[in-house]
Amino acid sequence: MSADLSSGLNATVATPAPVSDSGLSAAPEPVPAAGHEPSPETAPSHATTGAQEPPAIEVRGLRRVYKVKPKPVVALDGIDLDVASGEFFGLLGPNGAGKTTLIKILTTLLLPSEGTAKVFGFDVEHETAQIRRIMNMVAGGEQSGYGILVVREQLWMFTQFYGMSNKDGWRRTDELIEAVGLQEQKHQRVSTLSTGQRQKMNLARGLLNDPWILFLDEPTLGLDVAAARSMRELIVEWKAAVPGRTVLLTTHYMAEADELCERIAIVDHGKILAIGSPEALKRRVQRESIFRVELDQLEGGAAMLSKLPGVVSASAAAGAEGSEVSDRQVVVINLVLEDDSALGDVVGALAARGSQILGLRKSEPTLEDVFVELVGRGFEEGEPSEQVTG
Repeated sequence: MSADLSSGLNATVATPAPVSDSGLSAAPEPVPAAGHEPSPETAPSHATTGAQEPPAIEVRGLRRVYKVKPKPVVALDGIDLDVASGEFFGLLGPNGAGKTTLIKILTTLLLPSEGTAKVFGFDVEHETAQIRRIMNMVAGGEQSGYGILVVREQLWMFTQFYGMSNKDGWRRTDELIEAVGLQEQKHQRVSTLSTGQRQKMNLARGLLNDPWILFLDEPTLGLDVAAARSMRELIVEWKAAVPGRTVLLTTHYMAEADELCERIAIVDHGKILAIGSPEALKRRVQRESIFRVELDQLEGGAAMLSKLPGVVSASAAAGAEGSEVSDRQVVVINLVLEDDSALGDVVGALAARGSQILGLRKSEPTLEDVFVELVGRGFEEGEPSEQVTG
């Protein structure tokens, strides 16, 4: 698959130009060639005002209010956000948190009520044509196009929407069909594809114009484990093929965000509650190091360990004292340490008292732990009045 991706996902393609005053499309400008990241040299000259490359996303004081009855709904409430060029960034939040509204604004499908938002230096209100040239979006459960067309026809049709020539459109279509592994389905009607196959086709559609930034809104929604893994691998390989390619992901799957994202923002009620790397976010809910230790015996009990330097607490695991595992008597202790470095003193003290360590496991917090602590509810528990916000 890597060879296919290097040829199919590295291509330079022409993208639609802004519409001129006469209503005719101007000559298309190319997306950066393989091996070049979006930069002041490869981006259109009016994308930046100085030598420094703009961030992929720059949002300041962004608000969006839906005027609905019985009262307006604030979907975004003064959001500030920066995403660097080349970053894989994630948005997590319950239903109604404002994630989809933010993506709609960044993809020029919705105007903000207040504030500013820029994509690679282009303003979402005043430079929509420029943004549409350099971005694309793939959503889970997407049903774009026509079911009566076969896969190859469907993708070629979208190349025409993106302003490619007939010849370049077929070439790009065939490259991406091979890259995403749909060779056997390329002459199959879209309406007969499985959910996983259709989502691969949607990803290929999202890569036709070789975007600088790809917005992914629940891209693995409804996919089985194998199909979801394949989708993630394709996205990672596409991003890695050219420096500077940027991805903004929304997902309800915590493990997916943890695996893919370099930084994550947790959003609720239209505000960003926390932002950072997955590791940094996890440290918010668990600053100490927690271990579960299995011993053959422990002279002096857990109280002895509590007196050691760096040990915050030590206690027998509930219901585990003196339990039998594989015909052995096992003493199970829960240890809370100031940091991992204190573990050495604990191991030394246990050895000095003749205790043999039968098992040692560190307890790690998850993104779900962080999410629940910050938001206080699960993904499906958004308030009914907020469901319009996405």
